[in-house]
Amino acid sequence: MNLILRLWSLNKHNHWLFKLAVAILSMCLAFRLFFYQSTRFEPNLDDPFADKTEVSKPPLPVDIRKPHIAVDIAVDIPKPTLSADGPQPEEVEAPKNEHNAGKCDLFVGDWIPNPSGPIYTNASCPLIDGHQNCMRNGRPDSGYLFWRWNPRDCELPPFDARRFIELMRNKSLALIGDSISRNHVQSLLCMLSTVEQAVEVYHDEEYKSKRWHFPSYNFTVSNIWSPFLVEAAIFEDSDGVSTAEVQLQLDKLDKNWTNLYQDLDYAIISTGKWFLKAAIYHKNDTVVGCHICPGKNFTEKGFVFAYEKALHYAMDFIATSNHKGLIFFRTSTPDHFEYGEWHNGGTCPKTRPAKEGEMQLKDLSRILRDTELAEFERGSAKAAENGVNLKLLDFTNLLVSRPDGHPGPYRHFYPFAEDKNATVQNDCLHWCLPGPIDYWNDVIMEMVVNS
Repeated sequence: MNLILRLWSLNKHNHWLFKLAVAILSMCLAFRLFFYQSTRFEPNLDDPFADKTEVSKPPLPVDIRKPHIAVDIAVDIPKPTLSADGPQPEEVEAPKNEHNAGKCDLFVGDWIPNPSGPIYTNASCPLIDGHQNCMRNGRPDSGYLFWRWNPRDCELPPFDARRFIELMRNKSLALIGDSISRNHVQSLLCMLSTVEQAVEVYHDEEYKSKRWHFPSYNFTVSNIWSPFLVEAAIFEDSDGVSTAEVQLQLDKLDKNWTNLYQDLDYAIISTGKWFLKAAIYHKNDTVVGCHICPGKNFTEKGFVFAYEKALHYAMDFIATSNHKGLIFFRTSTPDHFEYGEWHNGGTCPKTRPAKEGEMQLKDLSRILRDTELAEFERGSAKAAENGVNLKLLDFTNLLVSRPDGHPGPYRHFYPFAEDKNATVQNDCLHWCLPGPIDYWNDVIMEMVVNS
């Protein structure tokens, strides 16, 4: 009997040892499983967007149709490299200007190396339109960022954002015109963002016109959408595809800008390439002709007819306005489409500035500019008689030699990520930000300081 009891006791003891061993083993397995699962939520250090300093390395394949992928990508400006597209060793020393106190044409000069690059990046400025955000969109070359405009007859100080915004304290500035004006206002806001970020305080229903405010300086910047300066009924989508001719009122200025004009301390007014579009021209509420309107039984007048009329009317309004601020009229900008135009396969593959004489102004751009200069000369003389401060911004020479400054295919987000031979629409009209258009602000600041 005692033997049976001892065997039973030993068996019971072994039974508890067995349960203890099973429990310990279960705990080990659970801990290992938990540790394994937790490592799956660590950051992916191989994410191509994790290192925001790399601009030449394309991302892993992604669905580029999802716009939110592009929104959060910020790229810092790389250091200049001695590559085929960047400044070369023999170009590093800028030519010394012989300062001529009696003559200073800020619009005649050369692009010279600028190793320091732009003062802002798309990482520091959130206001760059997606189509002009070339670095975020994967443009692989960076040489176009390392040049600056250098007038031949005098020194042009670099843009001083703090000094400029101090000059604008308690004032208002408006850029009036088309999408090039929008391109320009984003450049200015980005340069000023090195001092203070602008706060958007207004936009119209279609986000065409906007207004920003710098609270610390009580400085207001507006972008007023008015591509013709006169009243126009426009029938086209966001890609510029028209369903009908523009209905243009040549003797009625667009109230989008005239209603705000007298309250502005500074204004930059421009127009241009929109007049090349098919249009029906009205005067005194009567059709007086058209441009590209086959089958409409109207007289073909050509775009110069309408451009002269619209500019003449706008210049008269400015010259007789008794405006006490500073008004700039900016000439239209050249494009650099090759082997086609906007909608038929035109491209702009250049990656460095053109040498002197290498790039000529296209005929259409020359006709627009000649019309602008003639109307400005007449209008400015009338403005001077009336005490109106009207000045010319003729950036033609500054930009005609920069075929490398456009987005090209990089108006789209990584256009060749899925197919390196993809056919995409190129933008050879607007300008990358940062880019050559930033140097407009250097010139404008110098003119404001000396006005």
